[in-house]
Formats: sequence, structure tokens, C-alpha cells
Amino acid sequence: MQFKNIFLSVVCFLSLICMRSYAQQTNLSVDEFQQAIVQKNIQLLDVRTPAEYQSGHLSNAMLANWNNESEFKTRVQALDKSKPVYTYCLSGARSNAATQWLRQNGFTAYNLAGGISAWKRADKPVEQAVTVNQITMQEYLAQIPDNKTVLVDFGAVWCPPCKKMAPVLDSLVNTYGSRFVLVKIDGGEQTDICKELKVDGFPTFIIYKKGKETWRQQGLTEQREFVGHF
Repeated sequence: MQFKNIFLSVVCFLSLICMRSYAQQTNLSVDEFQQAIVQKNIQLLDVRTPAEYQSGHLSNAMLANWNNESEFKTRVQALDKSKPVYTYCLSGARSNAATQWLRQNGFTAYNLAGGISAWKRADKPVEQAVTVNQITMQEYLAQIPDNKTVLVDFGAVWCPPCKKMAPVLDSLVNTYGSRFVLVKIDGGEQTDICKELKVDGFPTFIIYKKGKETWRQQGLTEQREFVGHF
């Protein structure tokens, strides 16, 4: 019995050491995080809310709100599992949970210990959102000629699926560019027109013929799905 108790104590002790070591491996200090995210072929993920992101974010960070489970999972689907993901939030709690989820789902992921709050305290650079003029519906419709088929791409620079769709759209233009006109709208900035058109997720694609909407699709879309509607 005594041997069994000693054995269990040793197992618990080793498990505790492993857990601490694992946490140290996944949670990076501000300086370690900064050194990591300047490397090529990494993915930087802000897991806060859109409002928090707009209040200030790290350069080139994509956004996937951890508090919105369906949105988070949808956006993360567009990430590349062959490239490491570096996550952050306000204080590190949400991004730590996101990091564990990512690791459990096949990603190599790391968390900024202390979040963007620690980042700011260390006087590291933060990008602020820039106020832009909102386009009106009249200005939007002026980009959609009645005599041409128009594909409108509503995306955002911080949207992982939008980044994944970029080469698909490039290929579409190169192959079928004579059959349609591509119009890009930054939905992350042009929030008014998105609200008016009921565009509530990115990317969202809308095709117009003779000035009228004929097709709409949200999320990752294969090239053949577009071609069938030109």
C-alpha cells in the first residue's frame, strides 16, 4: 500500500511538471512573441471582439472572435495547419483557451502571455483603426453598370477566409475576366453599406446582372460556383 501511494505521488508530481512545461511552451512572453511574429510564414490571430480589434491591434493580425463559437470555427477553417498560429486577446485568457483548442485540432499554436495589455505596457507597436468615409448606396450602385455582369467581393483585411479566397479570385479574373467585372468592398471599413445590404459575414459574394442581384454566397467558395452564375 505504501509503495502504491509513493507511486501515485510520483505520477502526480511528474504530471504537474509536464503541465507546467507545456504551459511554458505555449505561452510566450512579450519579447518572445514579438520575435516570433516577425518571421515569415506565420499566422497572427486576434481572438477578441471586432470592437476590441478596432480599438487597436497588432500589425497584420487576422480576427476570429473566440466569444462567438460559430464565427471562430468558421474563420479558423481558413487557416493553414502547416504554419504556426500566434494568438492574443486582451489579457491572455481567451487566447490561451483558443491556443489549446487550436492545438487539439491539429494546429501549432502559441499564446501571448498577458495579452495585448502586456504588449502595450512593454511599449510595443499597436495599429489603430483609421476612420474612413462611408460610401452611400448611390455610390455603391454607381460601381455596378447595367450592361455588365458584376461580382462584388465583400471582405476584410483581418478575415482569414478572405485571405484564402484571394488566389481563387485572382484565378477567376485571369480565366474568366472577360465575362464579368470584379468590385472589391472592404466590409471591415464600409460597415454602413454592409448593414444596408445585410452583409453580416465575410467574405460575401454578390453577382449582379442588369443592375440586379442574381446570386449571393457567403464563406469559402469554389471557382466553379462562380462560373455557373456568369
